[in-house]
Amino acid sequence: MSIYELPKLKMPKVDLKRVFEKTPGNFLILVVLLGLMAGTLAGLITGAYFYSQIKKYLAEADLIASDKIIEKERVIEKDYTPQTSQEMKIIKAVEKVSPAVVSIIVTKDLPIVVEYFENPLEEFEQFFGKQFDFKVPRYRQEGVEKRQIGGGTGFIVSEDGMILTNRHVVLDEDADYTVLTNDGRDFPAKVLAIDPVQDLAVLKIDGNLEIDQNGQFEKDSFIVAGLGDSSQLQIGQTVIAIGNALGEFRNTVSVGVISGLGRTVTASGGGLVETIEDVIQTDAAINLGNSGGPLLNLKGEVIGINTAMAMEAENIGFAIPINKAKRDVEQVRETGKIVYPFLGVRYILINKEIQEKEGLPIDYGILIISGDKTNEEAIFPGSTAEKIGLQEGDIIAEFNGEKITTDNSLAKIIQKHAPGDKVNLKVLRDGKELIFEALLGEMEK
Repeated sequence: MSIYELPKLKMPKVDLKRVFEKTPGNFLILVVLLGLMAGTLAGLITGAYFYSQIKKYLAEADLIASDKIIEKERVIEKDYTPQTSQEMKIIKAVEKVSPAVVSIIVTKDLPIVVEYFENPLEEFEQFFGKQFDFKVPRYRQEGVEKRQIGGGTGFIVSEDGMILTNRHVVLDEDADYTVLTNDGRDFPAKVLAIDPVQDLAVLKIDGNLEIDQNGQFEKDSFIVAGLGDSSQLQIGQTVIAIGNALGEFRNTVSVGVISGLGRTVTASGGGLVETIEDVIQTDAAINLGNSGGPLLNLKGEVIGINTAMAMEAENIGFAIPINKAKRDVEQVRETGKIVYPFLGVRYILINKEIQEKEGLPIDYGILIISGDKTNEEAIFPGSTAEKIGLQEGDIIAEFNGEKITTDNSLAKIIQKHAPGDKVNLKVLRDGKELIFEALLGEMEK
């Protein structure tokens, strides 16, 4: 045996991975103990053998740990996966409709006013030959500049650029309106029509459109928001509001439920105060600047137009049902204007309280009555009501076969008809029931 040859020692088999998983921090101590126990050169060699095995194991462990970290980072880099089916529906609905939601910027030429100082005692100074150190501020106009005075939201309802919004957003006839689309483009907008009854208006923007031989838009047509059916809504149904919050944060999304249906509210904005009937109540946040934006269902269909919020409460907002707006869009497309039928009476709705107060024979219908001001006559001059002989004090109980109640008001019923329609009125006068036939007129703005 050469002195360079070492005897072959039979080493016990040890599962190093198992040992060091249990005691990973004690490998140096174990090496020393093994060396002392051997007490010979063989013991030292044995320690060296274990040390080499340990280094190999640690290198492999580091590689495995590194692979795990890399794999973890890969998982983090993946797209977020929605956790519920409802969350997925909300995300899809927003993706679908957001390109059709626009911001409406209202600008106007306003005077540039500058301040200067004037000496009102200049004539006295010349007369007395003495200068007085006295000047007062004055103001004068030096031209005009275009400034933003308001804003709102709208959404595109036709490929050629028709937009629905609120009437109070575009009420200023002297202002200019600019539409900003979701992809960063801006277009001058024209107000096509304003609804004289609902808080609705229709705008128009023009793009670089090309139409094929079948009359279809094939280039640069606008993405359109799909319209749903507001007659099928249910309380508790999930809804999504999108709008230009505070006139600054475009396409802001909020989610809630339908809190109520058929509400009647008095709203104000843009110099307009009006009573809005049959609106949707929702707790989806509707902020300033959201006016005119869409209220969506989980299919991504527009079921309402956001129009008002309760200032004294949190998350009580109101939207006009989309079925009312469909009528406006169709009329503008066909006739270029929005018209409503008109009977020509001033009235109050009758309920039990009004019945007792006025001593009326029924607790439903409308009582024709003049207003408090001198020019608020009960019957409008030249109207259908005047032509057929209606009088102050008459009670209209039914309109074309429909009973008039607080839940089914005359304003709601008459909107089902058009100017020129022939209708029958059931009227109570001095204890007698009379039937009048009327040809509805057209409401003037």
